[in-house]
Amino acid sequence: MAEKREAILDVNGEKRSVVIRPADPLLDVLRTNLGLSGAKPGCENGDCGACTILMNGIPHKSCLMLAIECVGQSLTTIEGLRDIPIQKAFVECFAFQCGYCTPGFIMNAHAMLSQRGKLDDSTIQMWLESNICRCTSYEEIEHAVRLVNHFLHEDG
Repeated sequence: MAEKREAILDVNGEKRSVVIRPADPLLDVLRTNLGLSGAKPGCENGDCGACTILMNGIPHKSCLMLAIECVGQSLTTIEGLRDIPIQKAFVECFAFQCGYCTPGFIMNAHAMLSQRGKLDDSTIQMWLESNICRCTSYEEIEHAVRLVNHFLHEDG
């Protein structure tokens, strides 16, 4: 069995000490060691996106990453976002049902809206394809993203 070691992770703007094995997935460390349960275990093979977090502002599926690889990187989980426009839009547009996939969609959408200029529908659809929702149609989710996109880029 691999020996555990201490590592410092920068999570949501805070340096956090964790004791981990080299093979520990980031998703497990976030949930078990740090008590951050927003990233969800869904498929645990990178298909569903329920575990999406941001590393240096880029969306990553935490089930596919080793925690040890994240030392020295800036990690943001859903718990690190505070009252951002896409969170409000998800509520206003009823873009969730059970909510299990919602954190992953919000993380992905937030990154897309932060990194890109004005988005067209095909770009929105392409980015959202990396996340799966089993409860609702994607119509409300896309509407929430389009609403924020319009707000961020409206003329005047």
